[in-house]
Amino acid sequence: MSEILAIYPGSFDPITNGHLDLIERGSQIFNRLIVAVLTNLEKNPLFTVPERVEMLQEATRGISNVSVDTFSGLLVDYARQKQAKALLRGIRAFTDYEYELQMALMNRKLAPDLETVFLMPALSYTYVSSRLVREVFQLGGSVSGLVPDWVEERLHRKVFQGEQPK
Repeated sequence: MSEILAIYPGSFDPITNGHLDLIERGSQIFNRLIVAVLTNLEKNPLFTVPERVEMLQEATRGISNVSVDTFSGLLVDYARQKQAKALLRGIRAFTDYEYELQMALMNRKLAPDLETVFLMPALSYTYVSSRLVREVFQLGGSVSGLVPDWVEERLHRKVFQGEQPK
């Protein structure tokens, strides 16, 4: 069987324990996994692309078949460039499924040889999203257990410039 390279795309702003769950499990399914940070100029991210890449590299340091990269434009074009055979996507709830199904079908139309593989995160992360983590954190709520401790420290530095929330 030939080597299967998969791409796990996303904004990862910030990386959550749900992302890490999918990365670890994806690394066991595929020979190689690229975690690809989308460079989207229309979004207003909390962390810069280099900061997100750095956090992902830190999080995946111990997983030898995982690398981190960035891309912009169509995901299928990036996948062709990397010669990937699969896309890894996470589905937390039915609303994710509807959106992800549309994306998967469009990607199949654009690149019929590229498969989309859906994984559900561990039950404890089914409600976790980067957007919710950012919102809860910026409003002073605890994100402990939702992101690695060192990501929570980076959130403190980024949002409160080193101060604890009031």
